[in-house]
Amino acid sequence: QAVNADAFVEFRVLGKGGFGEVCACQRRATGKMYANKRLNKKRLKKRKGYEAALVEKRILARVHSRFIVSLACAFQTKTDLCLVMTIMNGGDLRYHIYNVDEENPGFTEPPAL
Repeated sequence: QAVNADAFVEFRVLGKGGFGEVCACQRRATGKMYANKRLNKKRLKKRKGYEAALVEKRILARVHSRFIVSLACAFQTKTDLCLVMTIMNGGDLRYHIYNVDEENPGFTEPPAL
């Protein structure tokens, strides 16, 4: 079934990166929450990131783990490539590794298990 931007209601920005941003969104038909990674096409073209975006899409579509987000659907708008992924509570892993305890970055063994 074809999906486009009208199928989702966007809420707040969860994070920003070099090619775009990730927003929390809700599927209108089901009410289920997702993370929508919007990659700006102009930035992708300028920085030669199209191939990396397609590889990311393929990997997310194949991964099925409770520790890694998976791809729910993908579509494009006039300005963006959109990867709609499962949303996980707990934030960015990089945040937990580097910012939770600036004096001692990383995890001790018990939380890593």
